[in-house]
Amino acid sequence: MASVKQVLPAKAPELKTVRVAAYARVSTGKDAMLQSLSAQVSYFSAYIQHHPGWAFAGVYADEAVTGTQDDRPEFQRLLRDCREGKIDLIVTKAISRFARNTVTLLKTTRELKELGVGVFFQKEGLYSNRGQGEMILTLLAAVAQEESRAVSENCKWRIRSRFKKGELVNFHFMYGYRMHRGKVTLAPEEAAVVAWIFDAYLDGLGCEAISAALRQQDTPTLMGGAWTANRVMRMLKNEKYAGNALLQKRYVTDHITKKQVRNQGQLPRYYAECTHPGIVTPETFEKAQQLIERNRLKNNIAFKPPISQPLSGKVLCRNCGKPFSRVMRGGQPKWQCATYLRKGRDACPARQVPEQVLLAFICDSLGWQRFDAQAFQARVAAIQVTSPSTLQLVLADGQVFETAWQNRSRSESWTAEMKQEARERNLRKGNTPCKQPA
Repeated sequence: MASVKQVLPAKAPELKTVRVAAYARVSTGKDAMLQSLSAQVSYFSAYIQHHPGWAFAGVYADEAVTGTQDDRPEFQRLLRDCREGKIDLIVTKAISRFARNTVTLLKTTRELKELGVGVFFQKEGLYSNRGQGEMILTLLAAVAQEESRAVSENCKWRIRSRFKKGELVNFHFMYGYRMHRGKVTLAPEEAAVVAWIFDAYLDGLGCEAISAALRQQDTPTLMGGAWTANRVMRMLKNEKYAGNALLQKRYVTDHITKKQVRNQGQLPRYYAECTHPGIVTPETFEKAQQLIERNRLKNNIAFKPPISQPLSGKVLCRNCGKPFSRVMRGGQPKWQCATYLRKGRDACPARQVPEQVLLAFICDSLGWQRFDAQAFQARVAAIQVTSPSTLQLVLADGQVFETAWQNRSRSESWTAEMKQEARERNLRKGNTPCKQPA
């Protein structure tokens, strides 16, 4: 007779708790859409917490940004937490809420997949890391991108129709004004400063002297920073202070990047009068323009059309998601995070990157002998400053190049020409030449 033994059942494997986060976004700052965002946050919080086997890892929500832009702060924070191993799964409403740019979507989901993080798109019922998820994502993302283009074209048509009617569109915050319930209103204290600037200029005070007087009086600017002669001149040339508006000064060239360029005749411009309350009279404004032109001719200042910087809008901070701005330091062009420039190192510790480093990286990656601005705009999606010493070049086709660079100290960055110029400058001032960096 066969021998029979009782075998204990195998221990069932323990189910791993999945850490789940949600991402929500609305593309306008209107009250109704912000209420929609609040509803999304509440829904996802309850949805995750009531799902068996899921642990709530938070809701990341962006207000008034589009899915085609990479500067979404909450989206960037979500990616950082994924890289730090805090999240296993992301839940989002639809592909169009996550990204409308096919390249951005695939690049992001691929990175997340390598990190072991999946994305669940509720509307499509699709997990990015299962089966043929990437192939289906590619098709659906292409549809979402086309929808984005169609929406963008319709929006452009509506805006240009309003331009033709002389309506004030997309009025941005500016010194002396505020927006209240969709209407432009005066900020009395700032308006008084604007009126004084025009009066002082017409009385013979130059822009440098005006800015110096404002700094001496500790007059605050709208967004922080110091009063400069350039800031004063821009105010003197701004027709909006006379209650009028030159419409379509700039236009969007690409619905994906949302890149704006100055309108230099490519599209019609419209001059609308009495669109909002003026701070100075049209006569005062016209006198200021005539004086600006006389001073320009008197001082033999050549008119220089604005120079477009091909890197503008392309260099992005991986830490905070904001673009880098071009600044001049020591006579050399450098690129610095906009958050750092506005709020300081505590808000974003990203270091400045010399422009020559960026250009060399681009040329080396693409095999160019010299930088080609037109080809750069067509082929490159972004340059990401991923760490104090690492750069990533992201191409429009999703290809990524990475390099490390050394942030030289200020003393090391002095060229022989810069040293000699400093010596000569000190001699002209009657100073003893200081010891320059070796």
